[in-house]
Amino acid sequence: MSKITEVGLVGYGMAGQAFHAPIISSVNGLNLKTVVERREQKAKDRYPWVSSVKSVEELLADPEIELVVIATPNATHFDYARLALEAGKHVVVDKPFTATSAEAKTLIKLAQEKNCLLSVFQNRRWDGDFQTVRQLIEQGLLGRVVEVEVHYDRYINYLRPHTWKEEENPGAGIVFDLGSHLIDQAQVLFGLPKSVTADIRRQREDSQIDDAFELILNFEKGIKVTLKAGMLVREKGPHFIVHGTNGSFVKYGLDPQEAALKLGLMPNDDPLWGQEPTEDWGVLNTEVNGLHYIGKVETIRGDYRAYYENISAALSQGIKLAVKPEEALNTIRIIELALESQKQQRTLTYSAE
Repeated sequence: MSKITEVGLVGYGMAGQAFHAPIISSVNGLNLKTVVERREQKAKDRYPWVSSVKSVEELLADPEIELVVIATPNATHFDYARLALEAGKHVVVDKPFTATSAEAKTLIKLAQEKNCLLSVFQNRRWDGDFQTVRQLIEQGLLGRVVEVEVHYDRYINYLRPHTWKEEENPGAGIVFDLGSHLIDQAQVLFGLPKSVTADIRRQREDSQIDDAFELILNFEKGIKVTLKAGMLVREKGPHFIVHGTNGSFVKYGLDPQEAALKLGLMPNDDPLWGQEPTEDWGVLNTEVNGLHYIGKVETIRGDYRAYYENISAALSQGIKLAVKPEEALNTIRIIELALESQKQQRTLTYSAE
């Protein structure tokens, strides 16, 4: 019988409710035991077996809790993760990892000293469309890739009331929020960039946070990656555009898992979980072995459970982490360079310090 890891979840806002709790509860080898909720007990309504506590300290005092998941406002990630690691707990932090690369380095060092697992919830690696793009590139179906453009757009033309996401705090703004997904995906595809150029703006009236960005990352072999996100994009364009020496791939629409999770659906209850409708499949126009092909490519089925399945296996079997904390540190460093690029209005060479 495989070992069950008892999990404590800190925070039950959108991230905790829509992502962490349902996915953890759908993975064999993990048991959601305790949730920190300061005001209500919503988690217990949906997961009757969980314990509800009011403080992080109360959760950390439970010797049965082995893995602590931090799903709280960005500015609190560092402090809560540090407390959990100091208590000898393994830790998963929701993205963004931390507000600064210095904080990220501190947590990585502490995890090493405590011999604890530390990872960051970069679930978008398991978006079906990203998995499809990755496979197309790895299989050389576009030839030598020269340019990639990724958009993650929304239409929210008002300031959302009563939410920390609209407040100017450490780790706030769209670059930390959505940019951390896109930067992580670029890093998975191409490694670390040679340079970073950023255009970061506040487009909504009276906004306290950055709510639109365009990042240009230049990689080895002349690869240009453009990452864009905004909150005033009512008519969505392509999500992925990939150009290579042999062809192009263009893909509209977002992975369906987030929408399903926000509706309260559970991955284990749907045999077609993560499957995209045919109309959202991307179009490939390329040449393979002398044959010109134009047509749709079925999107690989996405599955966020794979992230926590890896965490479970890392704890019980010692397999390698799929999302290493050092990779999440690199993402925060690229965000820092992007913010500095905007401030200086120039391209910056990538550096780890």
